[in-house]
Amino acid sequence: MTPISRRGLLKTGAAAGVLAATGMPLKAQNRGGTLRLGIAGANTTDSWDGRTHSDSYMIMCAHGAVFDCLTEVAANGELVGELAESWEASADAVTWNFKLRTGVTFHDGSAFTADDVIASLNMHVEEGASSAAQPIVSAITDMTKLGDHEIQFTLAAGNADFPFLLSDYHILMYPHGDIPGAIASGNGTGLYKVDNFEPGVRTLLSRVEGHYKDGQSGWFDSIEVIAINDSSARMTALMTGQVDAVNRVDFQTEPLMRANPNLNIFEVTGNQHYTFPMLTNIDPYSNLAVRRALKHAINREEMVEKILLGHGAVGNDHPIGPANQYYAADLPQTSYDPDLAKSILADAGLDGISIDLSASDAAFSGGVDAALLYQASAAAAGIEINVVQEPADGYWSNVWQKKPWCACYWSGRATEDWMFSTAYEAGVPWNDTNWENARFQELLLSARAELDGDKRREQYTEMQMICSSDGGVVVPMYANYVDAHSTALANSGTIGNVFQMDSSRMMERWWFA
Repeated sequence: MTPISRRGLLKTGAAAGVLAATGMPLKAQNRGGTLRLGIAGANTTDSWDGRTHSDSYMIMCAHGAVFDCLTEVAANGELVGELAESWEASADAVTWNFKLRTGVTFHDGSAFTADDVIASLNMHVEEGASSAAQPIVSAITDMTKLGDHEIQFTLAAGNADFPFLLSDYHILMYPHGDIPGAIASGNGTGLYKVDNFEPGVRTLLSRVEGHYKDGQSGWFDSIEVIAINDSSARMTALMTGQVDAVNRVDFQTEPLMRANPNLNIFEVTGNQHYTFPMLTNIDPYSNLAVRRALKHAINREEMVEKILLGHGAVGNDHPIGPANQYYAADLPQTSYDPDLAKSILADAGLDGISIDLSASDAAFSGGVDAALLYQASAAAAGIEINVVQEPADGYWSNVWQKKPWCACYWSGRATEDWMFSTAYEAGVPWNDTNWENARFQELLLSARAELDGDKRREQYTEMQMICSSDGGVVVPMYANYVDAHSTALANSGTIGNVFQMDSSRMMERWWFA
């Protein structure tokens, strides 16, 4: 196995590398206090089962506090070790050796070993499991324990991005002897242990003493995470001092918040995108003409202006964002052209269509308003959209992937393959359009193992083009992450853009000034 530099892996996704964990550059932190967060994206069905996590509340609580992954995308975008200490790969990126941290324990006192890694990965591919990480784990053909703290992964095919994938917020580490018990109680290796958990209501956490991240992360003594799905109530909670920070700033309230000297807005450009996925195995969305007409029937500029109030950019019906390495900024932009949409339908023998669009602000802030804007712009194309306003609670379990057409959002992923293999690869659990395209699948496998950066760019550009012209999802806009906090809070000065709230790691990375 031949090591290469960290920079080489980050810039090219090259197959071989040894990356040791590093801490973030730190200012002078203050230890202590109780952080109170008001977070959207909570449901009464929430649990500590990482396979089910799909929205911000549980991603923050689990991935950002109670549990750990093997790797972590740091605030500056660099890949570092979390429970993995270092890793290296064969030249073809098929075989990967990971060395694990020693001296790490779960909250119940049991030691973390390679057995826990194997069991925690296998749970994503066990019979009956429904996990968005299934495509990642199913690509592993063999896991060999080389020692209590060393493990070798053999992949079905080379994957230059494999270490990045192990930072996926679904792939949490559980104790191998009692995974159901760990899910029930929240028994992880994270900086914070669970004192109380009321799904969809509130979570109380306290700092673990003697943690392996001491001196690098975890500055609060305790944390209270309050579920506040209602946008107005969430903003009010921050402005009245009931909480110290909130996610998903309401753009209508933003001017008031900016005028408050005790509050700060923090905004980063990442790969978050708002979408309208349609099930392409169900009529009329199985008809390519219908899909293309719908893409020309939406006024994207109006969406960015009225829903995001300028906090974002126009999308082009593919999931690769401006923060991705191989983002194809030069692709022809799908325009709002109701006459063209009407013509496409007429050529397919359709004299207008009438369809339902399920929406909720649980999908994204302003989700219902966005659907109504879509309804208005599509009417000029002879497309009648009936907006069905769905309940916020249970939206992800009862509407998304269940109703033929709905509103949705994606945080995006740190690499192109990660995003495509999560939601666009044929047959994966989170392919929310059930879309399949033979050429796309061919390119997906080829680009995944390609070590030449120029060739990868060509392949990912073509994949974005195929999604835009043929795919089953309308992606009208990229949305910046816009969150807010009390001026009593401080951070390193670098805020992650993989997810909202400092890549969902605010609980670990921030402190009271």
